Amino acid sequence: MQTLYAGTRDLSPASFARLAKYITEELGIKMPDSKLPMVQSRLLRRVRELGLDSLEEYGEYFFASAHDQEREQFINAITTNKTDFFREPGHFAFLTGVALPLLARAAGRPAWRLKAWCAGCSSGEEPYTLAMVLNEYALHRPGFDFAVLGTDISTRVLEQARSGIYPESHIAPVPAGLRRKYLWRSRNSSETLVRIVPDLRRKVTFDHLNFMDQDYRIKDIFDIVFFRNVMIYFDRPTQQAVVRKICRNLAAGGYLFVGHSESLAGLDVPVKQVQAAILRKGL
Repeated sequence: MQTLYAGTRDLSPASFARLAKYITEELGIKMPDSKLPMVQSRLLRRVRELGLDSLEEYGEYFFASAHDQEREQFINAITTNKTDFFREPGHFAFLTGVALPLLARAAGRPAWRLKAWCAGCSSGEEPYTLAMVLNEYALHRPGFDFAVLGTDISTRVLEQARSGIYPESHIAPVPAGLRRKYLWRSRNSSETLVRIVPDLRRKVTFDHLNFMDQDYRIKDIFDIVFFRNVMIYFDRPTQQAVVRKICRNLAAGGYLFVGHSESLAGLDVPVKQVQAAILRKGL
């Protein structure tokens, strides 16, 4: 029977173990043996781009010296970037119907500025969705303003997020009225692309962040944090450590939104569940 590492393009168990250890230590991502085919398929493009003969040779190249540029390419290849506009829409309904009125009451004044953070923002669909929702909320509340920060470890997806340009096929979940208001179609009729309008793009900033860093170097305190569908890649100790660090920048009374497939049950973190996948920091 042919083994996974018999071909010249495959990783040996020892090489995969070394890369898996690096991925877990540097990125926090669980990397069991079952992920070997995924790692191989994602790194093959780099093998071709570098003119190398095999994945084994790539592993040697990667660890031979401190290739900061290659580390960036490696992270961009390995990380999963699944996202959509208006993903898990119930969160946005709760935000406008419950969270924002309570936060406004706590602010004690009509003129206030909400700060939101999308932690693990991928290519930007989530922070731009949040900006659309918040801008619609602001239209009927004079004095209300907002800013959205999106962070991710992948420089590749951050570049796309900053551009605000997406294939038209990606915007199906955006309600028609919001599409007309917040999305521009390409002037080139042969391109099926849309772009977030400038006024909304100015409300959203993007920055690079590795959740495994001890100091996130974020000075702002946020009223809202979206940390959705990221914890599924971490083991429980890493989940606890990351959530605790994120909560350093969550205001007292602020809300943390996680993915519906994720749970913080049993973790020692300073937030309490108020609804499925929605938690609040104590006042």
